[in-house]
Amino acid sequence: MIPSSYPDAAEMARLTARMLLEIKAVNFNSKDPFTLSSGLPSPTYVDCRKLISYPRIRSTLMDFLTVTVMRNAGFEAFDNIAGGETAGIPFAALVAERMALPMTYVRKKPKGYGKNARIEGDMTEGQRVLLVEDLTTDGGSKLSFVDAIRETGATCAHTAVIFYYGIFPQTEKTLGDHGVNLHSLCTWWDVLTEAKAQNAFDAATLQEVEAFLNAPKEWQELHKK
Repeated sequence: MIPSSYPDAAEMARLTARMLLEIKAVNFNSKDPFTLSSGLPSPTYVDCRKLISYPRIRSTLMDFLTVTVMRNAGFEAFDNIAGGETAGIPFAALVAERMALPMTYVRKKPKGYGKNARIEGDMTEGQRVLLVEDLTTDGGSKLSFVDAIRETGATCAHTAVIFYYGIFPQTEKTLGDHGVNLHSLCTWWDVLTEAKAQNAFDAATLQEVEAFLNAPKEWQELHKK
């Protein structure tokens, strides 16, 4: 069911950050940094997969994501909702249910047997597809999914995520140059603001996280092992 009313974008961002903090999906550790998929260090890590285990929070955030996309892209802008393997699949299913649209998912690579497909479910030529994922950092991983969708003859001009890092300036340009608009609920800046308001972490940790957010590349260079 599509929500009929919702807060403005700033309040949705604050509430999203609050929910992520509440379920401890947000992790800050400046003394022993996390290693990202790129191999680079980071004092921050967010695990959006945890959301699927919290029904009230999960439902609220999917309402937020659905109305954000409809407000920004249009109420009749899509014919198919696609999830990216694997984290995007449950969220795509929940958004598709709210929008009363078909749901599909996109594999990271062909499965290697049978039809050797990358798209699972029915996606047809001319369909306007929304790609749903849990998060994006620099936008690069989205391009492969978008290309796989377009190879079916469908179009994909929008991707929606719960969490957008919001610290790498090239992200939206990377997606924009590929003809893709990004829709998100909150960023690290929203989380940092809410973490400060809640005193969720000690002052030294928050200060180090803020230093990373202001200059991520420089921080990573200084903390490489």
